Amino acid sequence: MNDDRRDKLRSLSIDRDDDERRGGGVSPVVLLSAMLVSAAIAAGAVWFVMQGDTGNAAPQQQTQTSTPPASTGQASTQTTATASGTAPAATTTPRVPRASGLVASGYVTARRQATVSAEITGRIAEVLVEEGAQVEAGEVLARLDDTRANLDLELIDSQIAAAEARVRSLEFQAREARTVTNRASSLFEREIASEAALTAAQAQQSSLEAQLRAARAELDSARVRRTSQVDLIARHVVRAPFAGVVIAKNAQVGEILFPGSAGGGFTRTGVATLVDMASLEIEVDVNEGQIQRVTPGQRVEAVLDAYPDWRIPARVEAIIPTADRSRATIQVRVALDERDARVLPDMAARVTFIE
Repeated sequence: MNDDRRDKLRSLSIDRDDDERRGGGVSPVVLLSAMLVSAAIAAGAVWFVMQGDTGNAAPQQQTQTSTPPASTGQASTQTTATASGTAPAATTTPRVPRASGLVASGYVTARRQATVSAEITGRIAEVLVEEGAQVEAGEVLARLDDTRANLDLELIDSQIAAAEARVRSLEFQAREARTVTNRASSLFEREIASEAALTAAQAQQSSLEAQLRAARAELDSARVRRTSQVDLIARHVVRAPFAGVVIAKNAQVGEILFPGSAGGGFTRTGVATLVDMASLEIEVDVNEGQIQRVTPGQRVEAVLDAYPDWRIPARVEAIIPTADRSRATIQVRVALDERDARVLPDMAARVTFIE
């Protein structure tokens, strides 16, 4: 079939050499026919080529279509690899099994807690602490107005000075009276002086010695009053009875501190509340039907509600030997083996008595 097409094309071709030899021009009809035949041949060639490209494109499309499953398999492989890579990280921190046993709830309490106050009534002149302050034993927390007390101390000092001067004066007089008495006695023995003169000298000596003893007693009393006044002035200073942390500031400057009152208004019964953080423990109520499962010294695991993942080792400190009739519980004190600043008074806690 290809040979037939070549023969037809050859028969339709124009021999330009013959035309030139004949010297004649090309007929327009022949030229138009040749152009139409050429266009048809070109269109057939283009159709043939496109058919070939279509046949080749089909397998290529199938190949491209088969590619996504391969990528899908790769994605699933990566997902599996990632999951398998994550698993060892989780196994590096194994969870510690929780202790088993009797569980009870309670609160953190302090064995040493006090509302610090003065022993006397007075106006607060200075407060030296704030909430959260760490104080040492004997540290000054506040001062009361001690102006009147200092004035009384000055008065007592002047009374002591007067008593000392009176004692010295009476000592001189008594010494002179003894000299007069000795002289009168000597003259009476030599019968130069009368018995009345001797008696008068002895009486004067006795009177001065009595006055001297009284003056000395008054001097001692004034010195004792001074000691008492100095102690009273010292009581105007409020000091920490033990080392701890101030958890509450109960008074302000200018308020009246009256330990014997019920408080209220501008009257305060204490200056600050102090807690010894080293004495913190947990108090829990155990049902009296389960108290046989608790023994002194028993190991305990404590967990604070504020830090649920922190397990604090502890032990049973004491079992209070009395029961609460209304709740049918017995109080148990649990001592903490670890001291940490995160443990605060009145925190809720849950303890497990390890069996």
